[in-house]
Amino acid sequence: MENKNEYLFGMHPVTEAVESNKKIEKVLFRQGLDGLQFHKLLKLLQDKDIPVQFVPEERLNRVTRGRHQGVIAQISPVEYVSVESITEAALASGPAPVILLLDGVSDVRNFGATARTAECGGVSGIILPAKGGAAVNADAIKASAGALLRVPTAKVPNLKTALYYLLESGFQIIAATEKAEKTIYELDFKQPTAIIMGSEEKGISDSLLALSTEQARIPLGGKIGSLNVSVAASVIIFEAVRQKSV
Repeated sequence: MENKNEYLFGMHPVTEAVESNKKIEKVLFRQGLDGLQFHKLLKLLQDKDIPVQFVPEERLNRVTRGRHQGVIAQISPVEYVSVESITEAALASGPAPVILLLDGVSDVRNFGATARTAECGGVSGIILPAKGGAAVNADAIKASAGALLRVPTAKVPNLKTALYYLLESGFQIIAATEKAEKTIYELDFKQPTAIIMGSEEKGISDSLLALSTEQARIPLGGKIGSLNVSVAASVIIFEAVRQKSV
């Protein structure tokens, strides 16, 4: 049985929560669900860019048996902030803040470990896509050793919009990709920096790569050819820490 404290059950409670702007991570619907209330709620979720997933009834029953009416909302344990507030606070914190963007990093443990690194490395904030990324849930918080409760986090419908704002705010945009010619040790982190990390399977999307001001790789000596995303984030973030400490 999953932790019920993270969930709301039933059509009316979930609809009221969405309408009152309660922080919702995603909504699970029973496959084949239909009806006027369902379509009203689905439209509301789509308008607010809240992720939706259609699942077998057995999945819903693992959370609460017979009380869900075919709909369960997963409540976010993290209070999200805006990209603007993260950026403003970052620039006020010193001359060379770092903000981390995660593109398609969907594994909860990887995500949590990356957030832990970000907190330890003094990262000013984490920006996530509303869809396609790992859930910010109790498992992610546990994997982050509580870091997700400390690092300001934003969820946005479109990472491109966030990057445009960061560029306008004076941040350099560094895309971490093994296809780059430069290594991370050739970069200057003594300025406002946003680092984009992609998933291990797909990397960073082309549309985000096109907005980067720098692309850089971590030099590797082995034959596997890539690092776990949380480990790669550690290497890059702590190169920024090193540069700012000398």
